[in-house]
Amino acid sequence: MRSLSIALTSAAFAVALAFSGAGVASAQTAGATAAAPPPVTAEDRVLGRADAPVTVIEYASFVCDHCAAWHNEIFPQFKARFIDTGKVKLVFRNLPTEPADAAFAAAAVARCAAPERYFDVASSFFSGQSALFAGQGRKWFNDAVAVSGRTQAEIAACFDRPETQARLTADVAGATAAGARSTPTFFVNGRKAADQSLQTLTAAIEAAQ
Repeated sequence: MRSLSIALTSAAFAVALAFSGAGVASAQTAGATAAAPPPVTAEDRVLGRADAPVTVIEYASFVCDHCAAWHNEIFPQFKARFIDTGKVKLVFRNLPTEPADAAFAAAAVARCAAPERYFDVASSFFSGQSALFAGQGRKWFNDAVAVSGRTQAEIAACFDRPETQARLTADVAGATAAGARSTPTFFVNGRKAADQSLQTLTAAIEAAQ
């Protein structure tokens, strides 16, 4: 995994690697009783109008191929139909999957980006995901940092902040409590969608309005 580094400080990157193992373990040991996802707060990364009548929470991983497929193929239609029209606000939360080291490091990069650039970073990770699995992890990270609104030094410093790790831990804990056991998983106004298809999400959104 060292070859995937974006020239972060060694200490900061080691924190990401150590943190990733604990996070994945908790995500894989979800309890039997599911609750609604945690309420949306100012700490969340949200796309869409704050007063949108329907809230869609997505739990996803930047290294998940199904997540990349959704964002690359379905998200443009979803955004045009629901977000751009003010019907939905989309909340993105991280549920990192294997390879855990890359997933948590990417989640931290996105978290450390300028808030208004979060979804630009997400788009970069998803659209360029094939580079990671083709052995071009450095490019995958560097391309994301390039659209983050932060320098590599600022991203590296952010890795070390307790609040960065706390936010990612909270995402995983919330996903686990809500019964999100795979990625991507969507909740529409607190109710888990049966799958990630546009048809299913459309039906759930229309029912929630």
